[in-house]
Amino acid sequence: MRKRICPILAFAIAATNLFAFTVGSAAQAPARTQNHAPTATGTHRDWPTYGGNAEDNHYSPLRQINRANVSQLRQVWAFDSNFGANGADAEGVLQTSPIVVSGVLYGISPIQKVFALDAATGKLLWQFDSGISGTQPDRGLAYWAEPGDANGKPGKAKSARILVGVMNYVYALDAATGRPIPDFGNSGQSGRIDLREGLGREPASAQSVYLTSPGVVFKDLLIVGGRDPETLPAPPGDIRAFDVRTGKLRWAFHTIPHPGEFGYATWPKDAWQQSGAANNWAGMALDAKRGIVYVPTGSAAFDFYGGDRLGDDLFANTLLALDAETGKRLWHFQGVHHDVWDRDFPSAPVLLSVQRNGKPVDAIAQTTKQGFVYLFDRATGNPLFPIESKPYPASDVPGEQTAAEQPLPTLPAPFARQLLTEDMLTNRTAEAHQWALEKFRSFRAMPKSGGQFVPFSVGHDTVIFPGYDGGAEWGGPAVDPHGILYVNANEMAWTGALTPNVPTADAKGLYLNQCGVCHGEKMAGSPPAMPSLVNVGNRRTPRQIAATIKAGKGRMPGFPGFSDEQVSALVELITKGENKEVVGDALESAAMRYRFTGYKKFLDAEGYPAVAPPWGTLSAINLNSGKYLWRIPLGEYPELAAKGMKDTGTENYGGPIVTAGGVLFIGATNFDRKFRAFDSATGKLLWQTTLPFAGNATPITYQINGRQYVVIAAGGGKDPKWPSGGMYVAFALP
Repeated sequence: MRKRICPILAFAIAATNLFAFTVGSAAQAPARTQNHAPTATGTHRDWPTYGGNAEDNHYSPLRQINRANVSQLRQVWAFDSNFGANGADAEGVLQTSPIVVSGVLYGISPIQKVFALDAATGKLLWQFDSGISGTQPDRGLAYWAEPGDANGKPGKAKSARILVGVMNYVYALDAATGRPIPDFGNSGQSGRIDLREGLGREPASAQSVYLTSPGVVFKDLLIVGGRDPETLPAPPGDIRAFDVRTGKLRWAFHTIPHPGEFGYATWPKDAWQQSGAANNWAGMALDAKRGIVYVPTGSAAFDFYGGDRLGDDLFANTLLALDAETGKRLWHFQGVHHDVWDRDFPSAPVLLSVQRNGKPVDAIAQTTKQGFVYLFDRATGNPLFPIESKPYPASDVPGEQTAAEQPLPTLPAPFARQLLTEDMLTNRTAEAHQWALEKFRSFRAMPKSGGQFVPFSVGHDTVIFPGYDGGAEWGGPAVDPHGILYVNANEMAWTGALTPNVPTADAKGLYLNQCGVCHGEKMAGSPPAMPSLVNVGNRRTPRQIAATIKAGKGRMPGFPGFSDEQVSALVELITKGENKEVVGDALESAAMRYRFTGYKKFLDAEGYPAVAPPWGTLSAINLNSGKYLWRIPLGEYPELAAKGMKDTGTENYGGPIVTAGGVLFIGATNFDRKFRAFDSATGKLLWQTTLPFAGNATPITYQINGRQYVVIAAGGGKDPKWPSGGMYVAFALP
């Protein structure tokens, strides 16, 4: 994502559309004749940006819905954004947190059609179809209007536009009609820019870059990152600012430094020409008053072996503070030096105020996959809790040189378990425990895992706990004005290993380098996250498989750089086992000395986590003191709950929001499809309802004509026992 940006062949069934979207379809659906500027009056309160505000704090001052009455919430409207739910094995990619501006809700469908609704009724106002069937996650949109363009009244901004990613493009749409704005964009591409261009890698059409998290708007700039592959070849993860009026590039920050730039010496010479990623896929936060944009980045490609990128690799795995006007680096913090564990910063940071020595300090908090919270003075980058550098074992993989030390926060304590031991294995049944024990003892460094930052070895699985998906994930935390941070986490163990790579000019060599990273050497994958390709030819046609290889799907990035010959050879290998000879740059440049044997989730023989619960949690942490207020399991498996095994927690994706009414709202849980409300002070469950599909998205809340609404996108897709969908569901008090 780059949330789990692994190059998997996630073959999903694109089911029948329930709504027909048309390009700028003002003629097919009612359109507002006026644009809308953000409003916040006594009876109206918008949710105008991803995360609620530029600070990305997921907080609302609304209090109509509160601890005392939240149990009375009722569904008031639902909108099906046209994905359909006929495919039992379809992978839903509806992870959108919509925005609301002056009573209009702007959202995205699972196949990246953009729409506007009356936020009070769910009535469709307009819809836009780019003609591209999007296959990537698309988590949100951005809004911009000319300063002062409101004629003194809310909702009168004639210049208002929606800035939204559709695969590798960014569109500027008229907020009133949904039509592309013709004077925005690259030459010959009216209304859009192509993020593959301008990265110094040619041809641009062969690059894989997608805008999965929305850009940040500062003055007349749209600042964006992008989702890149985690295998080579991959483009660099430049942070770029475009003019919101014209789409012209205004500045770029090189996360893989060029000669003469700060950090260049932390890479091999001229790495910027061959290395890739170190990209921002998780979103950003903005201090508009100071003019600082905060950008967390992911790991460099290739994720698990860095023999070709020796050094600390700035600015991969880094929280960057950039001058939003110019892109100049102000300060930075690298959370993982020379990452070989795929420990991306997985979510946008949050801005907040904390107390130090009786005085307020403007701070920034960044959560991690390892379960850490780093807290800094947002102006200077100085840590507000001490950070200690601790030594770790050196890699014994030939050609690899891992960092001697890694930085760990002393407070708060991690919000996910760090060390897996035999007494922490599942006791769901005696048989499951024995199976897990035997498997665990076959792993490296047993009878306990080595904790964080133990290098992979060749031929022996190493435990990653928490797993590659966190700890924290892309949903991100919420914070309230009292300095309390609320974060949901996964507590799953995964394993990984390296194996010698013997590059061959055939389809199998291409598969092992690019596809085996996720699907494994035997194509078995690690379902449902990493789908199995065994007998995939019985489920998908060769044409469908080829299209997925080129464009990607869900967690899988596309491979537009593959030639038709390479794609055809891969299809033959996957469906028939035929290994044809192929040639091409994508094959040759991927010839690493060692390759990853595949993501392996540590599950018992029945598919449940092989570690003891909780398997997912929700925590409240006081960042004034670094102490926990509460921590509870989040989610459950319905079939286990029916047998009395409740409150186990489950994997969860999508973050929380918190309100002045003392209520925390969160969906996220994969298997029970619940949308829950908790008392933010105690963690007590106050209300819950079952959604049509799992709500793997961050909810929003807003107020229209004195009535407060809560909306969540529900698309599911991570439970193999339940279909996917594309519903937006709204709740309010009677």
